[in-house]
Amino acid sequence: MAKPEKKLQDLKTRLLEVGDLNHINALLGWDQTTYMPPGGAEARGRQSALMARMAQEKFIDKKIGKLLDDLRSYEESLPYDSDDASLIRVSRREYERALKVPPEFIGELSEHGAMSYQAWAEARPANDFSRVRANLEKTLELSRKLADFFGDYEHIADPLIDFADYGMKASTVRALFADLRDQLVPIVRSITSQPPVDDSALHKRYPEAEQLSFGAEVVKQLGYDFSRGRIDKTHHPFMTKFSLGDVRITTRVKENYLGDCLFSNMHEAGHAMYEQGIDMSYEGMPLGGGTSAGVHESQSRLWENIVGRSRGFWEYMYPKLQAHFPEQLNSVSLDEFYPAINKVEKSLIRTEADEVTYNLHVMLRFDFEVQLLEGSLSIRDLPEAWHERFEHDFGIVPPDDKDGVLQDVHWYAGVIGGSFQGYTLGNILSAQFYNAALKVHPEIPDEMNQGKFSTLHGWLRENIYRHGSKFTAPEIIERASGSALTIEPYINYLKTKYGALYAL
Repeated sequence: MAKPEKKLQDLKTRLLEVGDLNHINALLGWDQTTYMPPGGAEARGRQSALMARMAQEKFIDKKIGKLLDDLRSYEESLPYDSDDASLIRVSRREYERALKVPPEFIGELSEHGAMSYQAWAEARPANDFSRVRANLEKTLELSRKLADFFGDYEHIADPLIDFADYGMKASTVRALFADLRDQLVPIVRSITSQPPVDDSALHKRYPEAEQLSFGAEVVKQLGYDFSRGRIDKTHHPFMTKFSLGDVRITTRVKENYLGDCLFSNMHEAGHAMYEQGIDMSYEGMPLGGGTSAGVHESQSRLWENIVGRSRGFWEYMYPKLQAHFPEQLNSVSLDEFYPAINKVEKSLIRTEADEVTYNLHVMLRFDFEVQLLEGSLSIRDLPEAWHERFEHDFGIVPPDDKDGVLQDVHWYAGVIGGSFQGYTLGNILSAQFYNAALKVHPEIPDEMNQGKFSTLHGWLRENIYRHGSKFTAPEIIERASGSALTIEPYINYLKTKYGALYAL
């Protein structure tokens, strides 16, 4: 075996150990959010901190740095898009970033996140922001400290955004959001000035067991592989991965609202199918995950909305849903059900928001993250600021903190900064990628009407999923769609779909 190949194998062995430690920590997190009793929170925080610190120490070992240096000439001799060159390139980028953050800090951040999550899980149903205020102040302190390890930033949010969406800055996101907001607000005003759609069919009593059964049936048909995954209940749905052969999703159920479990399943299955579609040779390597938050969200939003809220999807799936819930839906026609699941209204909950108003929820959170990091807004004043901004943007006032500042888990289990812009980037990209798929396979809508999703799934796997993190988000967008990120396909999608629904 040639010398570069020996060094590359040594690098892969070391990287696999780092990946395994991170996946073990993910397993600890999954357990905490699904089955762990509350009494385990303190020990779980300590255990998570240990795993995070060990992973960071192994990753920034000088031996990995030496291997990356020794492999530079080998990397340069290979095509840019070869697997070996990509692994060395991406590993070096991640290594150089990791060098700036001490393992002790990573452990502290992980331990605090586990403790903060437990406090949030108890505080939200109790509608008690005071239970998490001190934790959130600590989270903000740690978030600023994390950003300051990267001291050459243009804006303090930039390093945190970069972790999730590599290469993006606060200024880029702000400009994109301003453009999108200008296009969305008139649509929202035009629709919400009309009489509200009747969605009472979604708010009957839907027993939990049947919701879980139907939700599993749907995601299996979309392409989620249950031989490499499972579904469990949690407070705030998410996808997690312990290996490319074990990609799990979680959901939640409200017996008085059909949409929560159903669309949460499709959303998280979109994330999971991305991870399940990654080239198996990338197992445990820095290439073996989605390339960015925005591209990842494009898949959850594509399957949840462009597919899952389409008329064609329900032409096929609605009789199956009625068979699960005959008492609730046999007297409800598809012509009534389809507008109900696409009802546009100014609402409180981001995860339940319609496609048209959803991005306004994201923009509100992004702006708060920036203000908190800058110091122009304090944690103490956050609940009041939330109510004021919500009234300004949506014309409604949250009745409490449970459905206000406490509703999203992100700030209570991670960092403040970089948490939300990926959702809107994902919405934009979902339409851009779907359009690209249709250009190659115009038969996709007709196939979906028949419950066939393999052509769409296959195109996404070939053009996005299998590459993992081999390419940056701008590179994968260009390769898959033929152009850079653009809001035009997304705006056209919204105008076409909701123009028909609301006679705009």
